[in-house]
Amino acid sequence: MSDLFEDPIPGQNAPEFTVSEISGAVKRVVEGEFSHVRVRGEVGRVSRPRSGHVYLDLKDDRCVLSAVIWKGNADRLRTPPEEGMEVIATGKLTTFGGQSKYQMVIEDIAPAGAGALMVMLEKRRAALAAEGLFDADRKRPLPYLPEVIGVVTSPSGAVIRDILHRLRDRFPRRVLIWPVAVQGERCAAEVAAGIRGFNALPKDGPIPRPDLLIVARGGGSIEDLWGFNEEIVVRAAAESRIPLISAVGHETDTTLIDHAADRRAPTPTAAAEIAVPVRMELLSWLDGQGARLGRCSSHAVIQRRQRLRDLSRALPRPETLVAQATQRLDHCGERLPAALRMATGRKRLAFQQVAAHLRPRVLSDRTDRCHQVLARAAIRLAGALDRPLQRDRLRLSRLPVSPARLTDRIQVARQRLGDCGSRLTQGLARAAREAEADIRRGKERLEKLLQRLDQATDARLTGGRERLDALERLRQTLGYKETLRRGYAVVRGDSGVVTSRAAAEQATGLEIEFHDGRLALGGKGPRKTKGKTPDQGSLF
Repeated sequence: MSDLFEDPIPGQNAPEFTVSEISGAVKRVVEGEFSHVRVRGEVGRVSRPRSGHVYLDLKDDRCVLSAVIWKGNADRLRTPPEEGMEVIATGKLTTFGGQSKYQMVIEDIAPAGAGALMVMLEKRRAALAAEGLFDADRKRPLPYLPEVIGVVTSPSGAVIRDILHRLRDRFPRRVLIWPVAVQGERCAAEVAAGIRGFNALPKDGPIPRPDLLIVARGGGSIEDLWGFNEEIVVRAAAESRIPLISAVGHETDTTLIDHAADRRAPTPTAAAEIAVPVRMELLSWLDGQGARLGRCSSHAVIQRRQRLRDLSRALPRPETLVAQATQRLDHCGERLPAALRMATGRKRLAFQQVAAHLRPRVLSDRTDRCHQVLARAAIRLAGALDRPLQRDRLRLSRLPVSPARLTDRIQVARQRLGDCGSRLTQGLARAAREAEADIRRGKERLEKLLQRLDQATDARLTGGRERLDALERLRQTLGYKETLRRGYAVVRGDSGVVTSRAAAEQATGLEIEFHDGRLALGGKGPRKTKGKTPDQGSLF
């Protein structure tokens, strides 16, 4: 029996462990000793499989520590890890028995400081600039006077109130607000969705599409403004078809959306000033242009009148133009009587020479010869007239035309004459109708012109009334009554408004004006007054 069993070797009575047992023991020791640690290092390899977990390496100049971020924590990270970042990771150490290695389960990760964030920001800026998202030729000009302005910001902050107040003071416009978170994990996604949402609105839809976008947020640290440095926000701003103004932070704050926007404003209030001009300045400029136009027109008329006078001086005088003709007329007038007498003498001499041959005997003989010629011509004419008449009677007797037929022809001729008369009557009636239609159209045109004149008059009166209302609102806004409504008060003394403690101590009585009335402080104690100041007494 002793041969079947080996003898125990001295010193080898240590317990034996399985691989799983030793792995579990190491896991318990590591997790117990390092249940909560913060590790500073540089992010090395980063892997993001479809499962949603993030695997990465934390390293320094000598060692490498494997790490994992489970999907639930990875979705809540404010700053996703990128290769080359220097970070501070918070979590616990554990082991992975399948590969006999230890690793860190990261619950939160943050950049190691502003320097690391700036390095990552510069790296991201260079990558986006290389894609051309910041090129100047991609930027669109801003509309001079937009009808609708879209604002992407928080609806509960002071930023939107400053923007609305400045727009109301400069040039009231219609404003659409897209509420977003301007800080935290949801900031980048909501801001990008707001920009794309405004661009997706139809032009003729129930909600008007803005003509200009403003992305605004107040000042803060680089961590607070980090959402506006995210790539999704920068790409949404670069893809926007609507001109966009970036007003993130104060004047010294710079984010990546400022480079991708069409215009950067140092503050949200400045963005409102860039968006619209000053209405009163436009009206003043318009009045100035009208005055300049009137002066230019008057000056042009004066210049042309002077030019006409200068040209008229170069023309010869009318007396000079007709002087020679007048002289020739006078000369001819002087020669005319003598010429008439001379011509009359020549004509009389010629007549006497002709009349010498016209003696009474010669005229009577010539008259007798003319009578004889006329008598013979009359006899020949009577015979010539009788022959055509006889031929016509013979021709008519041979024609087969009866009196009834002639009567019919006469009736036909009368009927044609009647038709011509009826057509003439119809033509006159048609001309009268056309004249009446022209008169009616003229009346309608005149009524339309009168209606347009009434509409233009009403529109001008309405515009003047709106301008007067706007000036009244501006006067009320700039008055000190609005300041009193915000909690301020006006203190008056004997000689006017009191602005110092010394003046108040020297006054015999004080009157304090609030937004809802006045309070007088006198010798008998404070009492309320509404218009007049009561007798002042001692303050003590």
